[in-house]
Order: sequence, then C-alpha cells, then structure tokens
Amino acid sequence: MLARIAATAYLTPLREGGSLPGVMEADDLGTYVVKFSAAGQGTKALVAEIVVGELARRLDLAVPRLALIDVDAEIGRREPDEEVQELVAASAGLNLAVDFLPGAIGFDRSFEVERDLASRIVWLDALVANVDRSARNTNLLVWHRVLHVIDHGACLRFHHSWGRPEQFSRAAYRYDDHVLVPRGRPRDVHDELAARVTPALLDEVTALVPDVWLEPDPLRPDPNAPATPELARAAYRDYLLARLAAADAWLPEDSA
Repeated sequence: MLARIAATAYLTPLREGGSLPGVMEADDLGTYVVKFSAAGQGTKALVAEIVVGELARRLDLAVPRLALIDVDAEIGRREPDEEVQELVAASAGLNLAVDFLPGAIGFDRSFEVERDLASRIVWLDALVANVDRSARNTNLLVWHRVLHVIDHGACLRFHHSWGRPEQFSRAAYRYDDHVLVPRGRPRDVHDELAARVTPALLDEVTALVPDVWLEPDPLRPDPNAPATPELARAAYRDYLLARLAAADAWLPEDSA
C-alpha cells in the first residue's frame, strides 16, 4: 500500500509544466510535489503516475517515493493566484504526492549515464509509450548522483480511449525524440526486463491505485470504460501484457 498522508501547508506552485502541481508540506513532516486530481487529464494522469512509477521501481530504477495525500480545499486560499485557489479547491480530497528531492538538478546530455541504465529507462518508456522524456523536457532528475525518473502522467495513453487497446498495444515508439538515445539500447535488456514483468507483478502495481480513481467518470461517460475498479486494474494488466507480446512492433530493428 502507498502511504496515506494529509497536507498541512501549500508552499509554492510549480509552473514548469501545464498541470500546475504544487509543493506542499504534510503531516508526516515531509515535503512533496502534489499532483492534483482536477488538473490536466485528471485522475487518469495520477493512475499512470502510480502504475508506471511503481513498475519502474520494481525494475530497479530510482523513483521518488509516492504517497496518497488528502488535501483540504482551505489550504490553497492563501495563495494569491486565483488559478491555484481554484485548482486546490476543485481537487479537495485524495491526490498524489511525490517526494520532493531538495537540491536535485535536471538532467541534460552533458551528464554521463551508464549504457545499461539508459537502456532500461528507454525500454520502460517504450513499453508504456512515454512521450515525455525528450531533450526539451527530460523528466529526469539527478539527486545524490543517482538518476531518478519522474513525471509519468502522459504514459498509458490507451486509457483515454478504452475501446482501442489492441491498436495502442502494437503502436510504434518514437526513439529519435528520447533524450537517452543513442546511449540506450532497449534490445539489450529486453529479454531480462520482459521476463520480470509478470501478471503477478502488474497485479501488485495496479493494486496500489485507489478505487476512486478507477471508477467510470460520470462527467465524461465512456461506454468502453471498465465498469468497476477490479475490471480497470485487469485492463491495465492485460494492456501491458499485450504490449509485451507485441514487442516486435515497438522495439527498434537495431540497437538504438
């Protein structure tokens, strides 16, 4: 289970991305980057953050600790920005907290990365169809000399169109836009990593997602959406297993 904490103070918004996450303090005395349920793609982005982030952790990649955080609407009222006030108020209740890494610096291509580590990151991004790890926006942090992968809300695009899982499972991956290409060679690590992504592992990861984020959205009815949280978890598992089975469609012909 992910830890469940409560926000105690809103510190500052982070304006680098479009979803406007905020840095907040919590009742466990920790500081977190909070991703709000009412921002951007809503709770589907939070589901992707958990599924992909925790899958990455189980494949031995460094990921900031994730937690579920309860946010009171009143916390954002002292922030002078009306957009922030509205976002926090609309997100009252359960949100996602990502451990804040003080002093972390953004990755750029001047940093050295071991080929095996680069290969593992590129492989995972290809599996989950991560379109958000480019030189323009690396979503990689260096903290205590360790490369951390962050920001996976844009992954698993199939859940925005539940009716076409097969099409997404066989979709090609654009390697030329990835910040770690040509350092990473996903074919070199494919057999090892694919063997580790078992149905049991995916069930373990999807079990971390709160039921409330897996229920059909009454504001955006989708006739193809899974009717229950249990069916939604199975859909994520089955999609990723289908993606693995279709590796010939997304692995590069030659080492990247």
